[in-house]
Amino acid sequence: MYVPDSTSDDVVVLDQKTFKQVARFKVGRRPQHVVPSWDLKTLWVNDNDSNDLVPIDPRTGGHGRPVQVDDPYNLYFTPDGRYAVVMAERAQRVDFRDARTMRPVSSVKVPCRGPNHADFSAAGDFFLTACEFSGDVLRIDTAGRRVTGSLLLDRHAQPQDVKLSPDGRTFYIADMASNGVWTIDARTFRRTGFVPTGKGAHGLYVSRDSRVLYVTNRGEGSISLVSFATGRVERTWRLPGGGSPDMGGVSADGRVLWLSGRYDGVVYAISTIDGRLIRKIRVGEGPHGLCVYPQPGRYSLGHTGVLR
Repeated sequence: MYVPDSTSDDVVVLDQKTFKQVARFKVGRRPQHVVPSWDLKTLWVNDNDSNDLVPIDPRTGGHGRPVQVDDPYNLYFTPDGRYAVVMAERAQRVDFRDARTMRPVSSVKVPCRGPNHADFSAAGDFFLTACEFSGDVLRIDTAGRRVTGSLLLDRHAQPQDVKLSPDGRTFYIADMASNGVWTIDARTFRRTGFVPTGKGAHGLYVSRDSRVLYVTNRGEGSISLVSFATGRVERTWRLPGGGSPDMGGVSADGRVLWLSGRYDGVVYAISTIDGRLIRKIRVGEGPHGLCVYPQPGRYSLGHTGVLR
């Protein structure tokens, strides 16, 4: 498990079985997320402030020389594996690069502020991008590499993570300001509802059995379980003593939800059976886009492990 520390500019490597730190190494300035490449052969550390990506070989744990990439807050890959999609949040761009060489191909100047998280449609023909600082969600055509729609969630919204439902019909958008999750029809690109979850709704993760969506409520130290069948919160797990659950992923066997504690300097290991906090691991001051690896799947669409 790879934990980027945005404060100390390094990556902490944890063993999932022993809960122990097995490595720690320096990267560039303000690493935000660790992202599996499309072919699953490389993990990329997104160094936002030093404008580079650091490759990690997941077979050996070794890291290589940085590759210069402008403003890589977050990173995704088109479903055909041709392009890397860089969320250049500060620059208000979505940049397409060659997925193998990371050379620039084209850029989309977006009509919003703070593009940062995304997910693709079931067919992969478009993806939705959340714009944190203007409350918008954009629809971007994958092949044409252009914006084909814009939807304002709410004038006070701060949209965060984006996740497609397992049946491909609904996009879920976490909203840190509205304290819940918006639903958007994947076919019509229309808002269909809002699910209140908790203060500071931030990260979205699908359970291994595809029954529920785990929503991290960073502002109150809880995780809400939203049923895909009913569209309602089934239950809420609260971290003992509170906390700041942020980004992470589900273990390969589906039994543990791993999350970074963004403002508490820890990583949480949470049982997906009963919500029990299995372990709280001290890692550093600013853990962010934690990557649980390996994951089941044929290819990666990016972020901390969106696999198909």
